Amino acid sequence: MRADRAIRSGLTVAMAALLLASAAPALPAPPAAVTGFPAGSTAPAGAPNVLIVMTDDVGFAAPSTFGGGIPTPNLDALAAGGLRYVNFHTTALCSPSRAALLTGRNHHAVGAGHVPELATGEPGYTSVLPPSAATFARVLGRSGYASALLGKHHNVPSWEDGPSGPFDRWATGLGFDYFYGFHGGMTNQFSPDLIQNRTPVETPREAGYFLDRDLADHAIDWLATHRASHQGRPFLLYLAPGTAHAPLQAPAEWLARFRGKFDAGWDAYRAETFARQKAQGLIPANAVLPPLPPGIAPWATLSAKQKAVYARYMEAYAAALACFDDQFGRVIAALRQSGELDNTLVLFISGDNGATPEGGANGAMNYLGRTAPDKELDWAYDHLDQIGGPNSYPVGSAGWAVALNTPWPYYKVVASRLGGITNGMVVSWPARIKTPGIRHQWLDLTDIAPTLYQAIGVTAPAVVDGVRQMPLDGASFLATLADPDAPSPHPRQYFEINGNAAIYDRGWLLATRMQDSTAAGNTMPDFAAPWQLYDLANDPTQTVDVAGRYPARAKALRALFDAEARRNHVLPLQTTSGARLSSAVRPEPGNAAGRYIYRPGRWVFGKGTFPSLLGRDWTISADVTVAADGLASGTLVTQGGRFQGWGLLVHGGIPAFVYRTGDMPAQITRVARHEALSPGPHRISVSLARDAAGQGGELRLTVDGQPADAAHVPQVGAFMLGNEPVAIGRDTGTTVDGDPLPFAWRGDLTVTLDMGPIAGPPALLPGH
Repeated sequence: MRADRAIRSGLTVAMAALLLASAAPALPAPPAAVTGFPAGSTAPAGAPNVLIVMTDDVGFAAPSTFGGGIPTPNLDALAAGGLRYVNFHTTALCSPSRAALLTGRNHHAVGAGHVPELATGEPGYTSVLPPSAATFARVLGRSGYASALLGKHHNVPSWEDGPSGPFDRWATGLGFDYFYGFHGGMTNQFSPDLIQNRTPVETPREAGYFLDRDLADHAIDWLATHRASHQGRPFLLYLAPGTAHAPLQAPAEWLARFRGKFDAGWDAYRAETFARQKAQGLIPANAVLPPLPPGIAPWATLSAKQKAVYARYMEAYAAALACFDDQFGRVIAALRQSGELDNTLVLFISGDNGATPEGGANGAMNYLGRTAPDKELDWAYDHLDQIGGPNSYPVGSAGWAVALNTPWPYYKVVASRLGGITNGMVVSWPARIKTPGIRHQWLDLTDIAPTLYQAIGVTAPAVVDGVRQMPLDGASFLATLADPDAPSPHPRQYFEINGNAAIYDRGWLLATRMQDSTAAGNTMPDFAAPWQLYDLANDPTQTVDVAGRYPARAKALRALFDAEARRNHVLPLQTTSGARLSSAVRPEPGNAAGRYIYRPGRWVFGKGTFPSLLGRDWTISADVTVAADGLASGTLVTQGGRFQGWGLLVHGGIPAFVYRTGDMPAQITRVARHEALSPGPHRISVSLARDAAGQGGELRLTVDGQPADAAHVPQVGAFMLGNEPVAIGRDTGTTVDGDPLPFAWRGDLTVTLDMGPIAGPPALLPGH
């Protein structure tokens, strides 16, 4: 389909050129100078192009570039001609890391102390990036750059993620000229929910479609269009795939490449990777491999079923990352072919945090529908060959997260341990970097923006759009490009996510203590207990607590953390409590009890811009008109899809409501009228009355006020109910009942929601 469009476009251009050549006189050359127009912004002479790439949930030890067991030949090749930074740090969580990257400020300082879906009203946790923290896209736009963001944008507050905005935190509102990608933490690689600038994109349905390939296509197309229309104007391209965040998906041919590659398990992976990292000089010679965290079992102690399932999750992870590396290689090849690579500053940040333990000990075939561990294991084993394909939405086992962060301890979210906050970075700039090598300076995500500004030759503005700007928290590391012995520009940095806290200061790290009785994937900090001190010069992998040996230093560092916490709005700490999961703590427009009315349209609604079905009783009604022929099918209203969600549907005149907390049969509840609707107007209603404990509820379907069906839902949704947007009169992404997209309703339709008050969040499903 894409090729056909390209051929037609090429023929049209060729025909136009032929007509112009044969029927029109030659156009005169433009004048040497055009005067009288307002001057536009121009970049400094010789300013480089900028390509920033940041992958998702990729541990330090995942790619072969940093000693890992997943082949990434294109990143390897980039590193071979550039620099590998092995002491580079993120925030331990995706949205905070992206905020720090974009703004050059600490994440709490710009309100990004957590993901938008868990925002609260405390200044450090609102998820609202302020206009006083202009992004590098806005700054470079003022300096003559064209810019695009392709892929994941997880810095839109949940209540702004709808058709009416406001759009200040959308990519174009943050200074990017063009956006093509998705909002939120994740999307289905085979059936993504896409946005182009501010407009929803119909779910791609081309055979063989895969999002990472699509993003690479868009990157190459955007670069070619920019080159044709703005010769001499530099570009900023930020490519942010969802890889390798859940769902761990890859095309079948990539999955096949890794069959059996990880059967030796995570202990073997750790040992082999650790040896490679030392041999290549990526980690200090005195580094010690930390023990497995509590709750992570040695591979040899696992059952055959566990090994088979866990290895398959790792195969999917590896296939996803290797597939993206292949697509990244296409982008680099396009830059090389155009002659632009030499003066392009490429910063490839390998992960926005450490690899994730969110799958718990067992992992899950469906990240959204995680349930009891024994059920997860059996279900995955029975569907082993589907893991990583379009019929799965998987997340890996916590043991693999530990291995993928080798040599650092722990994983994503644990901001007090190096495994959560240490990621590799490759920097390439052929015009300036003449001697490849490894860099060991301590760096932070906030250092990217000031480095760009110095490399380009611009000054961070004091005022943007009339708003005085916050000072940058990062510092330029440009000097390290030429000098491997240049001092670290970032000698001190605090960290905090979910109460996991630490402060680094010139080789010392003070960190909160971990609770001892912690299940894998649900690690919790103990902020109140005495903190632990690590001498990273002599203990680079954070294995020996020396607080008792250096009590004065520990005390001074704790005072330093407290000062940084106050300055950056870290306090009061925002842990993931049950109250925080409720939409009632955020200004989402559907929180109020009452009536909401919708009609079909081209728009979709993000989770925070449509009344939530969680924590309340509700009734959804659809007023429809069935045509005289009596044939009626389509979606009336839906949210989510086959992996989790709900939908009010009509199949051949039969109205039904499907409610699914996952894709196991026990997680799917259906109520339906067993008689077709007659021609004419009808009101189809479904209601849910929660149990007294709030765990389950009673579903009742009525047609024209008459009872049609009822069923008990054993477990209502918890934190979210579907990761696909709400659509009226059609479906997007995947469908809740296996219907072909867009399964649109062809007739009159009005949807009315009568929502009760939010009573508070239901209990979490096991594994959350």
